[in-house]
Amino acid sequence: MPRCSSKHACKFEEVWMKVEEARKAAARWVDQHASREAGFLGAYFSGSTVGLPGEADLPESSDIDLIVVTQPTEPPPKLGKFRYEQALLEATYLSWSQLASAEAVLSDYHLAGSFRTDTIIADPTGRLRRLQAEVAPRFAEKPWVLRRCKHAHDRIERGLRSIDPEAPRQDQVLGWLFPTGVTTHVLLTAALRNPTIRLRYLAAREVLEAYGHSETYAELLPLLGCSQLTAQRTEEHLKALERTYDTAAARVATPFPFLSDITPGARSVAIDGSRELIERGRHQEAVFWITATFARCHQMLAADAPEEGERLAPDFHALLADLGVGTTAALLQRADEVLRYLPRLMAVAQALVDANPAIKPGST
Repeated sequence: MPRCSSKHACKFEEVWMKVEEARKAAARWVDQHASREAGFLGAYFSGSTVGLPGEADLPESSDIDLIVVTQPTEPPPKLGKFRYEQALLEATYLSWSQLASAEAVLSDYHLAGSFRTDTIIADPTGRLRRLQAEVAPRFAEKPWVLRRCKHAHDRIERGLRSIDPEAPRQDQVLGWLFPTGVTTHVLLTAALRNPTIRLRYLAAREVLEAYGHSETYAELLPLLGCSQLTAQRTEEHLKALERTYDTAAARVATPFPFLSDITPGARSVAIDGSRELIERGRHQEAVFWITATFARCHQMLAADAPEEGERLAPDFHALLADLGVGTTAALLQRADEVLRYLPRLMAVAQALVDANPAIKPGST
């Protein structure tokens, strides 16, 4: 499907709009493009905007996530971020086999949240609405919440135990960073909050403070390595990332799955969104996405412009050194620290579940 199939597509203008306007644009894109593909079974909204009221402002650093459900077991590659009628959309394809039963959805901490309310954009067969009707009343039942927490826990463990010490540096970093970041998802899941991607640490901080567990947030930051990082130093790393980002965006040719996150048009999310956090006094919460974007840029440069990657590598290495993962040995040691923290993490998640008045008894 061409991303620029209308005169409005791919115009990455710095705009603000209401959530409802962006949702309507997404629905029109589904109707005019996604629904005409072979195997189309429906579409629904997901991500951090699901719970926002339609009249809320949508910042330029935020997008509207939507899932396109298809018949094939192997869905098409993720379409990623693109502008459509000025709305920044992020579309992901999902096989119906992943939504085969209410139990499968209720057990998956990424899938379940989209079905707790009616987020359906298109449902030509009626299957999505039947699924949503089964999931919604059971979403907040304690056994399912705990099962989803365990799902996130297992993702951390699998990821950290599979880091390849012989892999390129940027691959090692991503192999450590994303599982480490899922520690926040365990807690967000326990609190019935959306397991957001870029703003996961900010969301986890809000949850832990609300439940009287601020000390737990202070424990998460050293696992990421940013507990001692100053706002000034974080800003310096962001400026360095800008140089790397712009170079990678200009030289990209290999179709990486995250390609749409590193383009001139997506700059408002990766760069401006991180700067906004720093200016709000939340520089530690910006570190996760700065690091992820840095590593992804170097994956792209290694493939398409290795000489530029070597030129810009000192900036990346400076960030890793500040995070305490400047060598492979240090990174593997940090991964072990995260693994050893998991029992404590799950105990806090259990405490959040027990204290959450929205969670109700139930049985699987």
